[in-house]
Amino acid sequence: MDEKRTGYISIGEMAKMNRTTVPTLRLYDSMKLLTPCYVDEKTHYRYYDIKQNARLDMIQYMKELGMELKEIKSILDRKDLDLIEDVLMQKREQTLQEMEELKFKMEAIDRTVASIKRYKKSPASGTITLEYIPDRTIYSMTVDKNFYDYNIDTYELILKQLKNKLMECDIPQVYYCNAGTLMSRRRFEEQIFYSNEIFIFVDDNFPLQDRVQKIENGMYACIYTEDFDEEQECAARLLEYCKKNHYEICGDYICEEIMEMHIFNERKRAMYLRLQIPVKMNK
Repeated sequence: MDEKRTGYISIGEMAKMNRTTVPTLRLYDSMKLLTPCYVDEKTHYRYYDIKQNARLDMIQYMKELGMELKEIKSILDRKDLDLIEDVLMQKREQTLQEMEELKFKMEAIDRTVASIKRYKKSPASGTITLEYIPDRTIYSMTVDKNFYDYNIDTYELILKQLKNKLMECDIPQVYYCNAGTLMSRRRFEEQIFYSNEIFIFVDDNFPLQDRVQKIENGMYACIYTEDFDEEQECAARLLEYCKKNHYEICGDYICEEIMEMHIFNERKRAMYLRLQIPVKMNK
């Protein structure tokens, strides 16, 4: 072996030792990020000094922190500790933001899975039940239209208004699910279908905590339906059920979207709804 190569490491050995690839080391060489100590003039084989592992360790470490190769080269070439510190602080903030986004995604996945499980265990459309429902938190928006004066096309536009408002407030789109509408107790009892308040269910991590409202736990008379156009008929049945059983209505009417079914229907929004009213039972 040529004396110049004594104690040197071939590019293949260098790649294997550092759990990287030969093309990667060639890229680093072309960028002058990590240059071999010796290149054979005849074979053009690249050889490294084992002490260059320290430089490669730093490159790999900085890549793990999310830095681009051009950024890494600029930092290492300038040999400026203040610059390294500034870049690392920026990456820290970026990483925190990514962690926050991942947390929202995980919570959204959990909510969606819970909705699917609840839908699978829900009674058939048209069934009336008496259920205990725990505390819930909602973020609501008032619009300039009464939902019940229009068809589902207008409801689509109203949903879009809600989504746009959330996006304007930099609310993650993962919250845009499980929507619902509210109607006052008086209007429900008189069967005057008027509502201009739409909402989404949110959790404790929702960014706008100062703008949310609580729906208290309690017993609810509920009826299920899979047809948007049957809501008023089902609400009338729900009121009759409450009267027949002498239940005292003690809160506002809620139309809750348990699950959206349009994943199976690309032409329109298909929903499974739980219509509900809080009640007290006379003992």
